Amino acid sequence: MATSTSNLQIDSARLWDTIHETAKFGGTKKGGVRRLTLGAEDKQVRDWFRDACEAAGCEVRVDTLGSMFALRKGRDMSKPPVGLGSHLDTQPTGGKFDGVLGTLAALEVVRALNDAGIETDAPICIVNWTNEEGSRFAPAMMASAAYVGDFTVDDILSRKDSDGISVGDALDEISYRGAIAVGSQTFSAFVELHIEQGPLLEAENKTIGVVDSGQGVLWYDGKITGFESHAGSTPMALRRDALATLSEIVLAVERNARALPNAVGTVGEAVIASPSRNVIPGEIAFTIDMRSANADTMTALDRQLREAVAEIATRRKGVDITLDLVWNKPPTHFNNDIIAAVETATRSLGYSHRRITSGAGHDACNLNTKMPAAMIFVPCKDGVSHNELEDATQADCAAGANVLLHTVLSLAGVAAS
Repeated sequence: MATSTSNLQIDSARLWDTIHETAKFGGTKKGGVRRLTLGAEDKQVRDWFRDACEAAGCEVRVDTLGSMFALRKGRDMSKPPVGLGSHLDTQPTGGKFDGVLGTLAALEVVRALNDAGIETDAPICIVNWTNEEGSRFAPAMMASAAYVGDFTVDDILSRKDSDGISVGDALDEISYRGAIAVGSQTFSAFVELHIEQGPLLEAENKTIGVVDSGQGVLWYDGKITGFESHAGSTPMALRRDALATLSEIVLAVERNARALPNAVGTVGEAVIASPSRNVIPGEIAFTIDMRSANADTMTALDRQLREAVAEIATRRKGVDITLDLVWNKPPTHFNNDIIAAVETATRSLGYSHRRITSGAGHDACNLNTKMPAAMIFVPCKDGVSHNELEDATQADCAAGANVLLHTVLSLAGVAAS
């Protein structure tokens, strides 16, 4: 790396201030953030982000799915930009770091380069991807998935939330259905900074996680149809209990995930139709999330789940179970050259680090199928995320942003003076 940039650092206090400034958009009493995709609070933070990027000298454009692209010019504009960023939406009871750190650290990288008067050879593009969380609209990471061609734009625009509002209508409501076509903004590489959302870095007292892979994801929507009847007068042998059926499925998911190496499985949602204390549940909608970084393990998880569901449905007469696979994201293995760039930057800055697999899905995992990509992790307190108690230290956030800065410099190059 050039001598003129070897000691360059981001402004830690400024990054920390922007994290807390944006946390007011959807801030909760417990110190977290509720900022659902394309809602009023999302519009507020998007407007703030647009203004901040433009103030930093970037040209901001928005695609038809609402993803925001803030371009900082380089010396050679014929080169595709180096992409960096993450997302600004949160879970219903989310924290102030998940996704937000990566997006605001990307902004801080641009601000630090501006302060130092450094022009990169290739341009740099900050990205705020729409609906990474998937808490309002399914699937998660839908905008980056459409970007790489996993879904059509029309399919994503038609997806509806629990109130029947489509992505297209929600975009129009907050005026963020942009003009540029999805996929038209190209990149030479993409780097995403994120909190770990797990306990390993903190437990091992490591500052930086150099992410070399990501787990694959299987998402299912399920429905169980039994028969509603009186809880007091229906004999146990004659019941068609949807909730008891679901209980067996939950235990099967847990059992199978425990039995396979490096696998996890969760039934995260279960909704009883017209619940009542003294009525046997007759209909339940539910979801399943299963993950592994190994493709063979994912295949086994799917097979074992379907076998368990078929056995339960056969044994429980009069109960019908439907199970639809709504998302199948293969495991990610990030680009070796970008991993090496992250590792080199980390070593040059003197941070303790380790290689790590991402347990959560991220936009970079989608993008890696179309361009060189990698990720940088920093610790979060107790490994807690998707929770209002989510926390990280200013020092760790700054360390991650510094690694991002020097990784980007190595990828974009420094223009000759």
